[in-house]
This record gives sequence, C-alpha cells and structure tokens, in this order.
Amino acid sequence: MPLTVDLNADIGDAGTAPADLGPPTLFSLITSANIACGLHAGDAASMSALLGLAKHHGVAVGAHPGLPDPEGRGRRELAVSAEEVEHLVAARSGAFAELAARAGVLVQHVKVHGALYNMAARDPGLAKAVVRGVTSVDRGLLLFAPPGSAMARAAADAGVQVACEAFADRAYRPNGSLVPRGTRGAVIEDVPTVAARAVEMVRASGIDADDGTRLAIKVHTLCVHGDTPGALALITAVRRALDGAGVRVAVPGG
Repeated sequence: MPLTVDLNADIGDAGTAPADLGPPTLFSLITSANIACGLHAGDAASMSALLGLAKHHGVAVGAHPGLPDPEGRGRRELAVSAEEVEHLVAARSGAFAELAARAGVLVQHVKVHGALYNMAARDPGLAKAVVRGVTSVDRGLLLFAPPGSAMARAAADAGVQVACEAFADRAYRPNGSLVPRGTRGAVIEDVPTVAARAVEMVRASGIDADDGTRLAIKVHTLCVHGDTPGALALITAVRRALDGAGVRVAVPGG
C-alpha cells in the first residue's frame, strides 16, 4: 500500500484583500486548506471567498485562528492566559464553522496559527486550552499539531484525533521546534530544496535539523505556507515531487 500524506496550506494570513488571499490555483494542488479566521487576519468576506474556492476544488477546510495581533500577522508571542486562548479558539473556530455551514462545507480540522501554534506546542496549559476550545465547537474535529508536542499530547488525552504536521518550507531545531521566523534560514524558499524535503519527510519520517542532527518526524499532513514568497511554485513542485515518489496525496485518513 503506498504512503499517504495530506498536503495543506495556510491561506489568508497576509490580509483580507483579494490579492492577499493567495493564487486560487493553490486549491487545485492541496488537499486541505487552513483558512485564516481571525484575529490576526481574516474576515467574513475573505473566509466566504476561500470556502467557495475550497468547495469548488473539493479541498477539505480547517479553521485557522491566531492571536489578536494583525500588525504582527499573529507571529509575535503575546502574554495570554489559558482562558483567553480557549475563548479565542472557540469563538473564531465557531464563527468559521457557521460560515462553512452556510456555504455547505464541512469543517475537517482546526490548526491554530503562528505564534499561538508555537506557544501551545510547548506550553501544556495553553495546549489544553486550545483543545478545550476545539472540543467546545465539535469533538469530531481533527487538530493539526506538531508530533510529540504538548498540543498533540493534550489532544490525545482528551480523545481528540491529531494529524501530525510537518513543514517542508521551514527549518527545524534539534528539539523538533521550528527555527523562529526572523532567524536566517528559518524560511526555506528554494523550490527544489523544499520539494526534496517534502519527499524526505514523508518517505524517511525524518529530516536534518539546522545543526545537522537527524530528527525523526511523524507526518500525517505536510504544510507549505500560502504566503511564502513563490508559494504557488513551491506547492506545485512539492505536489509533483510527492506524486513522482509514489506518495498518495489525500486528506488525513482518506
């Protein structure tokens, strides 16, 4: 039986103007879309537009809530309590689910965005808050989370199914965390390199960290950021490389 992986993209994080939502053709290449639903980015109009594209292309969708920091695009860590995180995730994922229902689209998952993703990956209290926020909307939702993270453990403890996520266009530290944005080499933009990393992550269940250490990675879903420069070229190359390597691209569990 061939290896299978989901190919996802974070979409709409750059803003809500049509030009910020990314090339519509991205939806012909990915199998899951993480759609910005605030408070870092995303509004009813952008969410509805992206839900329509996902429906047209048969792409699964997920809520992608971030910290209330539009100026920093949700990528700056803020001092937030567990209660605030739980409310944020529940409110924004719930609003997204309502729009999806009106559009006739079933929500598959939740993936928190940027700084909140990284904070909840290492902080058990915030991780549990994220999970509580997700389950308050729908206990059947998948949670996209880094393998071995506090968020993945909290979801497993609560009986929430986890899709372990890896990033083809981001560098890793030896502990499995992402190299912070702003650090040289944190975001990988070279197309052949990103494509090769995607195949290696799936077929070898591992990748080299930034210091050369070999890092084991379980991969159910593979992300290429929709707002990475040249995102369309990157995702096109990743999809072709996976297809060429005999990897079946499908939604988690599909």
